[in-house]
Amino acid sequence: MPLTKLINYLDENDKKYIVVKHSPKFTALEVAASAHIPGKEMAKTVIVKVDGEMKMVVLPSTHNVDFEAIKEAVGADEAELASEAEFEEMFEGCELGAMPPFGNFYDMDTLVAESLSEDEEIAFNAGTHKELVKMNYSDFEELVQPKILPVGVRA
Repeated sequence: MPLTKLINYLDENDKKYIVVKHSPKFTALEVAASAHIPGKEMAKTVIVKVDGEMKMVVLPSTHNVDFEAIKEAVGADEAELASEAEFEEMFEGCELGAMPPFGNFYDMDTLVAESLSEDEEIAFNAGTHKELVKMNYSDFEELVQPKILPVGVRA
C-alpha cells in the first residue's frame, strides 16, 4: 500500500523515479550495499520527539541523528528518539523502520540533514524492507518541503 500511494503521488506530480526490489534488508546501510547505492545517497527515516511532538528526520545512512543540533535548530528544550511503540500506529501499511521520508503523508514535520540535500539523487525505503525508490533530491524537496537543518552527524 505505501509503495502504491507513493508511486501515485509521484506520477500525479510528474516526477521521475525508479523502484528497486531487493532481498530483505533491515538497515539503510545494508540496503545501500545490496542495491549498489552510495551510503550517502541512501536516506534513512528516523522518528524523534521534539518537545513531545513527533517529527520525521531524514538523513544519509552514513549519519546519526544529532539531538543537540535539532534542539538548537528548532529552539526546543528536548529532543529524543521516539520508541517504536510510540509511532508504529502512525504509519499504516508500512513495515516498522521502512517508512518513506514523506512526512507530508503523515501530517508530520520533516527535517532533512543538510548533507543529504547536497545529493543529486536519493534513495529510500518505500514502506517495506525489500523495496526502495530512487529519485532526484530536488524533486523530493519540492514535494515534501522539509526544513533543511544540521540534524545529522557522520557515524
